[in-house]
Amino acid sequence: MSDEHDPAVSGCYGHPLVRTPNLDRLAAEGVLFENAYCNNPICVPSRMSFLTGKYASDVKVYDNGSPLASDIPTFAHYLEASGYDTTLCGRMHMVGPDRLHGFGQRLLDDKNEWVDLRQGPVRTPQARRGSNSHVTECGPGPPRWLDYDRTVTDLSERFLRERASNSTARPWCLVSSFMYPHFPLYAPQEYLDLYPPDRMEMPETGDELLENQHPAIQQLRYFFRNDQPYPEELTRAALASYFALVTLTDEHIGRLLSIVDNSSLRESTVILYISDHGEMAGQHGIWQKQCFYESSVRVPLVARGPQFAQDARVESNVSLVDIMPTLLDLADAPIPNDVRGRSLLPALRGEPLPDEVVIAEYHAQGMLSAGYMAKKGNLKYNHYEDLPPQLFDLAADPNELSNLAGHPSWLGVQSDLHQELLARLDPAEVDGRAKRNQQLQGMKRSYTG
Repeated sequence: MSDEHDPAVSGCYGHPLVRTPNLDRLAAEGVLFENAYCNNPICVPSRMSFLTGKYASDVKVYDNGSPLASDIPTFAHYLEASGYDTTLCGRMHMVGPDRLHGFGQRLLDDKNEWVDLRQGPVRTPQARRGSNSHVTECGPGPPRWLDYDRTVTDLSERFLRERASNSTARPWCLVSSFMYPHFPLYAPQEYLDLYPPDRMEMPETGDELLENQHPAIQQLRYFFRNDQPYPEELTRAALASYFALVTLTDEHIGRLLSIVDNSSLRESTVILYISDHGEMAGQHGIWQKQCFYESSVRVPLVARGPQFAQDARVESNVSLVDIMPTLLDLADAPIPNDVRGRSLLPALRGEPLPDEVVIAEYHAQGMLSAGYMAKKGNLKYNHYEDLPPQLFDLAADPNELSNLAGHPSWLGVQSDLHQELLARLDPAEVDGRAKRNQQLQGMKRSYTG
């Protein structure tokens, strides 16, 4: 698992420049999901949704300051109960004192700066991020997560070697999770050398005018100090750094693949690669994520395993809540009735996968009230509390430039997708619950601090 990887920025998903030879090989030997999505485009809610198989609002994790309650089961709890040894190594952005959430052991914890409970987001029209360092801190410089990700890989390698050399009666699950390619975008020079800034193509929608954008996007850009265009030189340098960090992460993945492929583990190990959300990287004038454009909410999902299809691509919409039931299905463990996802095992074995509606939500900084996405087929509907909706036909408009919401010929589709959203949650109720939770958390922090 990586952090902030837009799948479009990888060779196996069609990027003409970015080098990801290990992910490319994994895809060639397995199954690639073209339309996989996170269920919340920000770190903590997305990861807790992934762990539990539920929407973040189901488990009351609304933002990066929200802890997951220890009595809420994760897939690690269920795998442990089914006789598996479960191990977590590296980044999971678990907030609060519970550092395991069901895993039997943890080889490396989150960095200290991500562990402490913190005040919820300030969601007012005037609120702004302190700087735009998520763009300006790029190029050659002190790579902030370099030693951390190397340690993740070193410890994971040791774990895999031990499993390969010592047969055990208990099956196992290892989650190796990296910080990169999450900003700051400082990268080692040897990887930057692969991506000369003058070869970087400027973001196709990067010059979109703020005043012509949806009000939710205008507010998001204002909060993250993306409301003014960046100099072309800076944009090219930041893109080169992001690409370099993707290639660096691919190299870490390759080290782990090498141990599996050159040991007894090769014939019995399932490998999945995912990320928690994407990175806008200048598309629509946005850096970071926190919205429902494809570069933010779409994630890589590549899987390889015994009896899986090879060099296969799945077009159906899937999401991170599908990972938990898939893992439990692989383990022949019961799948709880209350999970939001479904097992992807049939698709991994080459069977057709019916398309279902994918839901995402967002309740954090840069958005004054809740936002929700419902995607079915090529159609994406974004509902905002107190603001007009968006509707995109990605088949005809892959860059999401033409908002069809409110157009007479699209009202039926808009209504259908809104009903699909309502069938899964109550947008106003969840929005109110998130705001009350954030207000309460802010009061608690003020009192204890």
